[in-house]
Amino acid sequence: MPSPAVPPPAVDLVLPCLDEAEALPRVLARVPAGWRALVVDNGSTDGSARIARELGATVLREERRGFGAACHAGLTAATADIVCFCDCDASLDPADLVPFVAEVRAGAADLVLGRRRPAGRGAWPAHARAGNLALARLLRRRTGLRLHDLGPLRAARRADLLALELTDRRSGYPLQMVVRAADAGWRVTEHDVPYLPRAGTSKVTGTWRGTWQAVRDMRRVLAETPHGARREEAAR
Repeated sequence: MPSPAVPPPAVDLVLPCLDEAEALPRVLARVPAGWRALVVDNGSTDGSARIARELGATVLREERRGFGAACHAGLTAATADIVCFCDCDASLDPADLVPFVAEVRAGAADLVLGRRRPAGRGAWPAHARAGNLALARLLRRRTGLRLHDLGPLRAARRADLLALELTDRRSGYPLQMVVRAADAGWRVTEHDVPYLPRAGTSKVTGTWRGTWQAVRDMRRVLAETPHGARREEAAR
């Protein structure tokens, strides 16, 4: 007998992953029913890919190191109309994305972001919070968007995201998404979400060096010529 057809995912959830074996069971247990978890392994050595596969996730491998490289590999592999992003370290709850998806689906917003609100001691180190605040101010100056956070919890339509032609493959990827969305006239909204202490040590905010490397990546994104202006120039 032929096997029953697998229904297409209602939403594809991209989970960039680098050595998150401890957090994966908690994260994947919170993925909403009908959504497909796309765990993008970015060079893990702790068995993360195997664990994710055993827990029912679709596992992709991205050889090029970098948060943006992993995120973009997930985006290009997605097939659902709406794509969400979430960190894979258990600091954020994928279930909090449900109202984000509803807002995008209803046409009330083009990109919905989660504003992280610390919900546990040590959830957000002071140096990481300071760097995020500085970037939010720079973003406001560059785009006019009055956002408070550039966190990784977000939802948008897949086709629209691909049309942004994102190029950053490091820590600047989340910011480049917002900057190019603003340049394209997208409606960008922001909602509070609980932010818990992550499992394990952060590759970025765990150190001052990692944090300010990320800030440097993002400053480079902010210095880019607006995407639309580059296209017009190339067309001349």
